[in-house]
Amino acid sequence: MSACVPTRAADSTRPRRTHQPHSPPPTPPRRFRIAGADLSASIAVFLIALPLSLGIALATGAPLQSGLVAAAVGGIVAARLGGSPLQVSGPAAGLTVVTAELIHRYGWRATCAITVLAGVAQLGLGCLRVARTALAVSPAIVHGMLAGIGVTIAVAQLHIVLGGTPQSSVLDNLRALPAQLAHVHPAAVSMSVLTLTLLFAWPRIPGRVGHILRTVPAALVAVAGATLTASLTGLVLPKVDLPSWSSHALAGLPDGPVLGIAAAVLTVTLVCSVQSLLGAVAVDKLVARRPAQQTRVGRSDLNRELLGQGAANVVSGALGGLPVAGVAVRSSANVQAGAVSRNSTMLHGVFVVVAALLMVPILELIPLASLAALVMAVGIQMVSLHHIRTVTRHREVLVYVVTTLGVVCLGVLEGVVLGVSVAVAVALNRLARTRITHEERGEVHYVRVRGQLTFLAVPRLSRALHLVPQGAHVVLELDGSFMDHAAYESLQDWQNAHVARGGTVELTGRTGTRIAEPEGPSHCRCRPWTPWRNHHCEPSAGPQPASADDRAGGAGPADGSEGPDGTADASGAAGRDGRSGQSGHQLARGISAFQRNTAPLVRGELARLAREGQRPSQLFLTCADSRLVTSMITSSGPGDLFVVRNVGNLVPKPGEESGDDSVAAAIEYAVDVLHVRSITVCGHSGCGAMQALLNAEPGGAQTPLKRWLRHGVPSLERMAAKNRPWARLAGRAPADAVEQLCLTNVVQQLEHLRAHESVARALREGALELHGMYFHVGEAQAYLLVERDDGELFDHVGATEELRHPA
Repeated sequence: MSACVPTRAADSTRPRRTHQPHSPPPTPPRRFRIAGADLSASIAVFLIALPLSLGIALATGAPLQSGLVAAAVGGIVAARLGGSPLQVSGPAAGLTVVTAELIHRYGWRATCAITVLAGVAQLGLGCLRVARTALAVSPAIVHGMLAGIGVTIAVAQLHIVLGGTPQSSVLDNLRALPAQLAHVHPAAVSMSVLTLTLLFAWPRIPGRVGHILRTVPAALVAVAGATLTASLTGLVLPKVDLPSWSSHALAGLPDGPVLGIAAAVLTVTLVCSVQSLLGAVAVDKLVARRPAQQTRVGRSDLNRELLGQGAANVVSGALGGLPVAGVAVRSSANVQAGAVSRNSTMLHGVFVVVAALLMVPILELIPLASLAALVMAVGIQMVSLHHIRTVTRHREVLVYVVTTLGVVCLGVLEGVVLGVSVAVAVALNRLARTRITHEERGEVHYVRVRGQLTFLAVPRLSRALHLVPQGAHVVLELDGSFMDHAAYESLQDWQNAHVARGGTVELTGRTGTRIAEPEGPSHCRCRPWTPWRNHHCEPSAGPQPASADDRAGGAGPADGSEGPDGTADASGAAGRDGRSGQSGHQLARGISAFQRNTAPLVRGELARLAREGQRPSQLFLTCADSRLVTSMITSSGPGDLFVVRNVGNLVPKPGEESGDDSVAAAIEYAVDVLHVRSITVCGHSGCGAMQALLNAEPGGAQTPLKRWLRHGVPSLERMAAKNRPWARLAGRAPADAVEQLCLTNVVQQLEHLRAHESVARALREGALELHGMYFHVGEAQAYLLVERDDGELFDHVGATEELRHPA
C-alpha cells in the first residue's frame, strides 16, 4: 500500500538530482580528523624541535629565526608533500658545517638563494626518479661524513660553551682552544655543564617516577632547566636575541663565481638528499618493529620524498630559513610516540609557527651557552661507535676514516669525493686481488683460486695450470663469486685440452663440494645449508620402506606431540634412523659429511670467532626437544646465539634452584660477561614437559624429572587464574590445554627472568630486552609475544590483523 505525498508547486520547477539505479549513492564528504596519537606525538616532536632548531641556527651563524622558519616549513611542506609519512624534516645538524661555510663565504641572503636552487635541483632529481640511486652510496661514506660533521660541530660549539666565539674552521678552532681555556667564562660554563648534566641524566631516572618523567624530552628539560636557573640567579651571559619579524632577511641573488655557486648548490643538494632518503629508510625500519603502526602507515615513496624535500627547501630558502632535511632524532621520537599519519609532523610545524609568533619573550631568556652545549652533544653523538664497529666488521675502516678526515680538514663535498674515490679503489682492489696456488699431494694436483676471477687474473691462472702435467688428476677449487667471460673461456679451453690428453678435472665451488658430483646409494643426499626438508640419510644397505612417521617428516606423531617424558615417540626415532643399532654408524657418517661438505663453508667464520671470542647478540632459552633447530628457526649462524636448552624451557626463580644453578649461571654469564642485548624464551607445541605437568599426580616418588618440573608449577597456577585472559595465536584460541600451558609457560618464565638480579639491573639501565616466542612444530610457524596492559598474547610473525583477548 502506497501513500501519495503532496508537494509544493514551487518544487516542480526545481531540477531533480538523480543517480543511476544500480550505482552507489553519492559519498558524503569526508571530515578532517586528527587521531589522538598524532596529536600527542606532534607535541613531543615540537618540544624536541624548538630548542634544537635554535641551537642549529646558532651553530651556523645564521639568524636564530631561520631555524624556526626551517622547522615550520619542514614540518608543514615536507610532511604534506613528502613520501615518508612519519619522517620529521627541519634544520639538520648534518647541514650545519655546510651552511656555516656558505654564510661565511657568500652571506646570509645568498645562502638562502642557494637553498632555493638546491630545492629546485631536488625537484628535478625527484622527477627523474633517481632516489634509489642515492642508496647506492656506501654506508661507510655516509657515516664518515656525519662523523666529520659531528667533530666539526663539537669543536666549534666548545668555544661558545666556554664563553668565547668559534673560528671559521676546525683547525683554527683547535689552535685557538688553549687560549680559550685560559679565559673561561664561569657563567657560560656553569650553564653548559647544567645543560649537559640534565640532558644525559634525565633519560636514566629509574623507577616508575622516572618512566613518567621521561615522557618530557630531555632536550627541553636541559634547556628549560638552564634558562630557569640563569633567570633566577641573575647570571649575566649572552642569551637568544630574536629580531623583529619585520626585519627578517629573505633570499637575495647570490654574488660570486658561477663554479663556486654551482659547487655550493651541489653540496647542499647532495647532503640534504642523502640524509633525507637514508632517514626515510630508517623510519621504515622503525615502523616495521611496531605492528600497530605498520598496519596504518605505508612504506616510504623515496621519489616522492625527494620531491617533498625539494619543495620544502624552495619555500624555506625563499622565506629566509635554513636548508631542510629529514632528521633522525625527531623522526625517531615521532615513531616512538605512536604517530599513525603525516598529521603529527604537520601539527608540529604549526606549533613551531605559533611559538615563533607568541613565545618570543620566553625564547629570549635562553642562554646561548645552553643551546651550544645541546648542539655539541648532538655533534658528539654523530660519531657513533656502533657505526665504527659496523664498518670495521665489513672492512671499510679506511673509507670511513678518509671521509671523516676529509670533511674535518677540507669540507663536506671534498670529504665525500675523497671517500667515494677510496671506496672505488678498495672495491677495485678486492676485485683484482686474486690468489692462485698450486699444490701437489700424492697423485692429485690442487689448484686453488681465492677471490674474483677476472681477466686481470688470467695470466696467473694460466701459469698455475701450466704446472699441471699431462694426464694428471686435477682438483680446481674456485672460491669466488664472480668470473668474467675472459676467465671463463681460458679455463674452459684448458679443461677441454687437459681432458683430451687423458687427464681428469674435478671442479669444486666456493662451498668445497664437487660440481656435478655423482650420487651413489652410500652417500647422504643432504647438502649443507640447503632447504631443510625430509632430512633422511639412509644406510648403505639401500633405501628402507618409509613408515607413516617418515612420511610426516620424521617428527614422530603426525600432530607434532611428544611423549609424557618430553621425548619424541620411539617409532618416529626408529623411522629416522632406519635401525637403532646403526646409530653409531650414522653419527660417524654425519661427522664425515660435515668435514667434507659443511666445514669448508664455516671454517673462515669459525676461525674469526676463535680469534675474537664469542660475542652473541642474544641469549636464546628454549626446550631440549630434538625438533627445535634454533639456527633454522631464527636464521642465525655461528656466534649469533648463546643457547640454553632444558626440559620445558624453564627458568627457576632465584633461591629455588636447590643445587641446580646451571640456568642462573648461564643467565648471569650471558648478561654480565657476554653483554647480550636481548633474552628470548621460546616454547613450542606438543611439549612433553607441559603434558607431564598437566598429568602429574600428587605424591609419589620424587624423580629428577619431577623435581625439575616443579619450576613449571607457577605456569599451571597462572593458567588456572580466572582473572587472567587466555593467550591467542594470530586471532585463534589455543587448540587444547597443553597448548595453552605452553603459551602461559613462556610468559611465566619471562617473569622469573625479571627476578634475576643481573637481568633486573640490565633492564633498568635500558641495556636489555626480553622477548617471548612460540614455535608450532606441526605448522612450522613462529609466533612472537606481544605484551599489553590487559594481558599477554601471541602474534604470528608478519601478521597484519590486530589481535585481542577474548572477553
